Amino acid sequence: MIQACATAAPLEPDSDGIRQAFDQPTRPFKSRRLTRVERLAHEQASTGFPGEAMAHQLHNLRVFLFAANAGSMARAAEQLFKAPSAVTRSITELERALGSALFLRQPRGITLTACGESVRQRATRIQEEILTAARPFLTPSPRGFSNSPHAVGTLLCNGRKLLLLTYLASLRNISLAAQKMGMTQAGASMALSRMEEVLGQALFHRRNDGMIATDSAEKLVLHARRIFAELRHMEAEVAAEPGQVRGNVVIGTTPLGRTGHITQAIAKAIADNPGLRITTVEGSYNHLVEILGKGEVDMVVGALRPSHQCHGLVTQPLFDDRLAILARADHPLAQKPSVDLTELVKERWVMPRANALARPMIEHAFEQAGATLPVVAIETGDVSIVRQLLQSTDMLAVTTPHPFAQDMTQGLVCELSVGPLGLVRQIGLIRRRGAVLNAACQLVIEAIQHGVRG
Repeated sequence: MIQACATAAPLEPDSDGIRQAFDQPTRPFKSRRLTRVERLAHEQASTGFPGEAMAHQLHNLRVFLFAANAGSMARAAEQLFKAPSAVTRSITELERALGSALFLRQPRGITLTACGESVRQRATRIQEEILTAARPFLTPSPRGFSNSPHAVGTLLCNGRKLLLLTYLASLRNISLAAQKMGMTQAGASMALSRMEEVLGQALFHRRNDGMIATDSAEKLVLHARRIFAELRHMEAEVAAEPGQVRGNVVIGTTPLGRTGHITQAIAKAIADNPGLRITTVEGSYNHLVEILGKGEVDMVVGALRPSHQCHGLVTQPLFDDRLAILARADHPLAQKPSVDLTELVKERWVMPRANALARPMIEHAFEQAGATLPVVAIETGDVSIVRQLLQSTDMLAVTTPHPFAQDMTQGLVCELSVGPLGLVRQIGLIRRRGAVLNAACQLVIEAIQHGVRG
């Protein structure tokens, strides 16, 4: 999905209808067990989505974009088939929500302020995201029927409806989604029925264990979350005063990304910029890359994959990370000046999960040494579990040493003297291709780069 969105084809000629719909006034609508990824999505939905507050301004943002491009409230009103007072009211509401003037009102027209220009750039990206989201729903059916471009465009420009769809996909329960939206269940059901009617297809499978989003709904939610991410960046850019950086930066971190120099770089960025806030999201590489594609995190710090596995991503190496064999300090093998891999085959092992990047590297090292692959007792990527197992058992662990630096200093854990294993991985920054990060994100990236070099 990331790759498909990153290389979206140019708009088809008939997509002009979508653009016209984007420029039209919004019409109100008539009144099993969760997997780990689904559980994380459910938890996030229960606390709200980044950019949710500004999602209610999506309609006003569209009116602003048209006024900015027209250079006149009156011309914008004509092209939107609105009264000039309605255009003025929409823009005033948007300015109030952002806390900043977007236009300089002059006798000969309107001129964008610096904040207004920043908002226009984000609004343009949001418009393109909406156009991409609308395209699949405008393909004629086998019977020759097609949805109204105006109706589809109007629907996708309604932030409240996109929020409802996103909550439904995450919570899988219409009552909970309605509660989050401040709606009645009947109102949410009616809104969903209207969305499905406009889009010409069911968006959810109704099952006993909950509502399961269809493939089309999942793709639509992906675009909705990217829109929310653009709104979050827009809000931070407007809130920043000249010469200052403000906003919340969301960083996804794998266990390998939680190194000392990364955390120190983040701490220094916060100390130098009081208006900066940082949120970390911990998880596996696959999960973090998935939510990176949705715009829910701004960047991921972790082990870099081969280029053919990074479609739709931009990667930047930071440093090399080596793997070592660790044991408790008083382990029988800890006193030996050197240990051969063949001697360790019968030991009990704690290793990364089978689908982890390091696992085939470890198995290759044993094969190169002519040793039988060891029997793995425990598979985990949790540093705290590895630490407890090393300190309380005779198990050996193949892992990166840096999270255990303090344990080694205190004489609790040691690194076995096994010759050079050659197990080295690149740790780096991972970003979504095509994403435009705000100044706060750029500052954090620069701080991390400087911290690694220092």
